[in-house]
Amino acid sequence: MKHGTWIVLAACLGAVPCVHGAQTLISERTLSVDAAMEAATAALAACRAHGSQVTITVLDHAGRTKVVLRDDGANPHSVEHSLRKAYTALTYHTPSGEYGKRAAASPGSAGPLHLANITTAAGGLPINAGATIVGAIGISGTPGAKGGGAADEKCAQAGIDQISKGLGRE
Repeated sequence: MKHGTWIVLAACLGAVPCVHGAQTLISERTLSVDAAMEAATAALAACRAHGSQVTITVLDHAGRTKVVLRDDGANPHSVEHSLRKAYTALTYHTPSGEYGKRAAASPGSAGPLHLANITTAAGGLPINAGATIVGAIGISGTPGAKGGGAADEKCAQAGIDQISKGLGRE
Protein backbone atom coordinates (compact mmCIF):
# COMPACT_ATOMS: atom_id res chain seq x y z
CA MET A 1 0.00 0.00 0.00
CA LYS A 2 1.04 3.56 -0.58
CA HIS A 3 1.99 5.77 2.35
CA GLY A 4 -1.12 7.96 1.82
CA THR A 5 -3.43 4.93 2.00
CA TRP A 6 -1.95 3.94 5.36
CA ILE A 7 -2.52 7.45 6.70
CA VAL A 8 -6.18 7.38 5.63
CA LEU A 9 -6.63 3.90 7.13
CA ALA A 10 -5.03 4.97 10.41
CA ALA A 11 -7.23 8.07 10.55
CA CYS A 12 -10.37 6.00 9.99
CA LEU A 13 -9.41 3.51 12.68
CA GLY A 14 -8.63 6.36 15.05
CA ALA A 15 -12.10 7.81 14.49
CA VAL A 16 -13.83 4.55 15.43
CA PRO A 17 -14.59 4.52 19.14
CA CYS A 18 -13.02 1.81 21.22
CA VAL A 19 -15.51 -0.94 21.93
CA HIS A 20 -13.48 -2.79 24.50
CA GLY A 21 -15.89 -4.58 26.76
CA ALA A 22 -18.84 -4.15 24.39
CA GLN A 23 -21.79 -6.44 24.92
CA THR A 24 -21.34 -9.49 22.69
CA LEU A 25 -24.79 -11.06 22.89
CA ILE A 26 -28.21 -9.54 23.33
CA SER A 27 -31.55 -10.98 24.30
CA GLU A 28 -34.66 -9.94 22.45
CA ARG A 29 -38.25 -10.69 23.36
CA THR A 30 -40.11 -12.39 20.56
CA LEU A 31 -43.18 -14.50 19.88
CA SER A 32 -42.82 -18.26 20.33
CA VAL A 33 -44.01 -20.64 17.64
CA ASP A 34 -46.56 -22.05 20.11
CA ALA A 35 -48.04 -18.60 20.74
CA ALA A 36 -48.01 -17.87 16.99
CA MET A 37 -49.91 -21.11 16.30
CA GLU A 38 -52.40 -20.39 19.06
CA ALA A 39 -53.05 -16.86 17.79
CA ALA A 40 -53.39 -18.03 14.18
CA THR A 41 -55.76 -20.86 15.11
CA ALA A 42 -57.97 -18.54 17.19
CA ALA A 43 -58.02 -15.97 14.38
CA LEU A 44 -58.96 -18.66 11.85
CA ALA A 45 -61.83 -19.81 14.07
CA ALA A 46 -63.07 -16.22 14.41
CA CYS A 47 -63.06 -15.72 10.63
CA ARG A 48 -64.74 -19.06 10.01
CA ALA A 49 -67.51 -18.08 12.43
CA HIS A 50 -68.70 -15.48 9.91
CA GLY A 51 -68.07 -17.74 6.91
CA SER A 52 -64.78 -16.28 5.67
CA GLN A 53 -61.97 -18.35 4.19
CA VAL A 54 -58.77 -16.47 4.94
CA THR A 55 -55.02 -16.74 5.23
CA ILE A 56 -53.29 -15.79 8.47
CA THR A 57 -49.60 -14.90 8.72
CA VAL A 58 -47.84 -14.41 12.05
CA LEU A 59 -44.39 -12.80 12.17
CA ASP A 60 -41.88 -12.62 15.00
CA HIS A 61 -40.27 -9.37 16.21
CA ALA A 62 -37.72 -9.41 13.38
CA GLY A 63 -40.22 -9.95 10.58
CA ARG A 64 -39.53 -13.67 10.20
CA THR A 65 -42.53 -15.84 9.39
CA LYS A 66 -43.56 -18.02 12.30
CA VAL A 67 -46.88 -19.37 11.00
CA VAL A 68 -48.97 -19.23 7.83
CA LEU A 69 -52.42 -20.83 7.82
CA ARG A 70 -54.32 -20.81 4.53
CA ASP A 71 -57.89 -21.98 4.97
CA ASP A 72 -59.45 -24.33 2.44
CA GLY A 73 -60.84 -22.21 -0.35
CA ALA A 74 -58.92 -19.03 0.53
CA ASN A 75 -57.94 -16.96 -2.49
CA PRO A 76 -54.36 -17.45 -3.72
CA HIS A 77 -53.46 -13.77 -3.32
CA SER A 78 -54.41 -13.87 0.36
CA VAL A 79 -51.11 -15.57 1.28
CA GLU A 80 -49.00 -12.63 0.12
CA HIS A 81 -51.51 -10.03 1.27
CA SER A 82 -51.66 -11.40 4.83
CA LEU A 83 -47.85 -11.24 4.96
CA ARG A 84 -47.88 -7.62 3.77
CA LYS A 85 -50.48 -6.66 6.35
CA ALA A 86 -48.50 -8.25 9.18
CA TYR A 87 -45.22 -6.75 7.93
CA THR A 88 -46.72 -3.26 7.71
CA ALA A 89 -48.11 -3.52 11.25
CA LEU A 90 -44.73 -4.73 12.51
CA THR A 91 -42.71 -2.11 10.65
CA TYR A 92 -44.81 0.88 11.69
CA HIS A 93 -45.91 -0.45 15.11
CA THR A 94 -49.50 0.35 14.21
CA PRO A 95 -52.43 -1.44 12.55
CA SER A 96 -51.89 -1.65 8.78
CA GLY A 97 -55.22 0.10 8.18
CA GLU A 98 -54.11 3.03 10.36
CA TYR A 99 -50.94 3.29 8.29
CA GLY A 100 -53.17 3.29 5.20
CA LYS A 101 -55.28 6.16 6.56
CA ARG A 102 -52.16 8.22 7.28
CA ALA A 103 -50.81 7.51 3.79
CA ALA A 104 -54.11 8.55 2.20
CA ALA A 105 -54.28 11.75 4.24
CA SER A 106 -50.73 12.78 3.27
CA PRO A 107 -50.02 11.37 -0.20
CA GLY A 108 -46.69 13.17 -0.44
CA SER A 109 -45.43 11.57 2.77
CA ALA A 110 -46.35 8.04 1.72
CA GLY A 111 -42.89 7.43 0.26
CA PRO A 112 -42.44 4.12 2.08
CA LEU A 113 -45.26 2.64 -0.01
CA HIS A 114 -42.64 1.66 -2.56
CA LEU A 115 -40.90 -0.56 0.01
CA ALA A 116 -41.37 -4.30 -0.33
CA ASN A 117 -44.19 -5.86 1.72
CA ILE A 118 -45.89 -2.58 2.69
CA THR A 119 -49.64 -2.21 2.21
CA THR A 120 -52.34 0.26 3.18
CA ALA A 121 -55.05 -2.37 3.65
CA ALA A 122 -56.55 -3.10 7.06
CA GLY A 123 -56.11 -6.52 8.64
CA GLY A 124 -52.62 -6.40 10.16
CA LEU A 125 -52.01 -5.78 13.87
CA PRO A 126 -48.82 -5.52 15.91
CA ILE A 127 -48.47 -7.90 18.84
CA ASN A 128 -47.08 -6.19 21.93
CA ALA A 129 -45.85 -7.43 25.28
CA GLY A 130 -46.07 -4.24 27.29
CA ALA A 131 -44.22 -1.58 25.31
CA THR A 132 -42.22 -4.14 23.32
CA ILE A 133 -43.38 -5.30 19.91
CA VAL A 134 -42.89 -9.06 19.79
CA GLY A 135 -44.58 -9.86 16.48
CA ALA A 136 -47.50 -9.12 14.20
CA ILE A 137 -50.49 -10.89 12.70
CA GLY A 138 -52.00 -10.26 9.29
CA ILE A 139 -55.21 -11.66 7.84
CA SER A 140 -56.50 -11.49 4.29
CA GLY A 141 -59.51 -12.92 2.57
CA THR A 142 -62.68 -11.61 4.15
CA PRO A 143 -64.89 -10.40 1.29
CA GLY A 144 -65.89 -6.74 1.29
CA ALA A 145 -69.53 -7.70 1.76
CA LYS A 146 -68.56 -9.25 5.12
CA GLY A 147 -66.50 -6.28 6.28
CA GLY A 148 -63.27 -6.74 4.30
CA GLY A 149 -60.20 -5.41 6.08
CA ALA A 150 -62.17 -4.38 9.16
CA ALA A 151 -63.40 -7.96 9.58
CA ASP A 152 -59.86 -9.26 8.96
CA GLU A 153 -58.68 -6.96 11.76
CA LYS A 154 -61.36 -8.24 14.15
CA CYS A 155 -60.20 -11.81 13.50
CA ALA A 156 -56.58 -10.75 14.07
CA GLN A 157 -57.58 -9.17 17.38
CA ALA A 158 -59.29 -12.43 18.38
CA GLY A 159 -55.97 -14.18 17.81
CA ILE A 160 -54.09 -11.64 19.93
CA ASP A 161 -56.75 -11.85 22.65
CA GLN A 162 -56.24 -15.61 22.77
CA ILE A 163 -52.57 -15.19 23.75
CA SER A 164 -52.93 -11.95 25.74
CA LYS A 165 -52.35 -13.61 29.11
CA GLY A 166 -48.90 -14.76 27.98
CA LEU A 167 -48.14 -11.24 26.74
CA GLY A 168 -48.60 -9.84 30.22
CA ARG A 169 -52.02 -8.33 29.61
CA GLU A 170 -55.56 -9.56 29.95
